[in-house]
Amino acid sequence: MIDETNIPRFSRGVRLQHDGVRDQWVVLAPERAFIPDQTATEVLRLIDGTSSIGQIIDGLAGRFNAPREVIAGDVLGMIQDLSSRRVLRCDSMGTPA
Repeated sequence: MIDETNIPRFSRGVRLQHDGVRDQWVVLAPERAFIPDQTATEVLRLIDGTSSIGQIIDGLAGRFNAPREVIAGDVLGMIQDLSSRRVLRCDSMGTPA
C-alpha cells in the first residue's frame, strides 16, 4: 500500500524528459512513451528519489494554494496508478535504492 511516507522514483529505464521540439514533457520507458497532462507533469517533475509523497503533496499545496487533502488524493491516486504500471516504484523511508 502506498502512503505519504513512501519515496517515489522512476523505475529502471524510465525517465521524464522535455521534448524541446514539441515543447512538452514526455515519459520515456522501454518500448513505450506517453505524454502526461499538465497536472501529472507538475507531480512527475518533483519526483527526485529523495522526497516523500507527503513532501511532494506539501510542496504542491503551497505552490498552488490548494487544499492539501484534495491534492493528496490526486497525487496518491496518480502515483498508485503509475506504480501499478511499473512507471514508478515507491520505497518505504529508509529502504535502500
